[in-house]
Amino acid sequence: RRIGTFSKGMQQKLALARAMLHDPSVLLLDEPTSAMDPYSAKLVRDAILSLRDQRRAIIVCTHNLAEAELLADRIAIIRQGRLVAIGTPTELKRQLVGPPLMELHLKDGIGRAYLLVGQFARIATVDGNRIWYETETPETTNPQILRALITAGVEVITLTQSEWSLEDVYLRIVGEGR
Repeated sequence: RRIGTFSKGMQQKLALARAMLHDPSVLLLDEPTSAMDPYSAKLVRDAILSLRDQRRAIIVCTHNLAEAELLADRIAIIRQGRLVAIGTPTELKRQLVGPPLMELHLKDGIGRAYLLVGQFARIATVDGNRIWYETETPETTNPQILRALITAGVEVITLTQSEWSLEDVYLRIVGEGR
């Protein structure tokens, strides 16, 4: 069969296989999973991760930010032909979006909890029995907050960390018009 008769996803898989025939040390991939069904896209992502583990340099150009975050050690964001940000996903999130957002879900006692949490962290928002706060050092601040709440008799249901995504980073950059 002629390659032109294959589906776009099949053409993408074939292009990746063809690129690997010469066992290159550097691989440039442009939108490697575009037009693929979820199963095929996962196979390609797994192949890229396997190649990365073999210490190859892999450059992936993609608009799929979730995929970039999964595959990349370092991210470069280009806007209107200019490099506007570069770093690891964690570095970019910290620099451009800020510290992680913590979500505290309480059984009750929101008033007391608000006062206590505010002593240790910056409260972002409150909704019902939930408090969202930011801290640069969750590994030390969270235990302090939990101890204070327990000592005050406030029952905690969950404490979870909401991670920023690369999409949040990109939207911040685009919103600021960098």
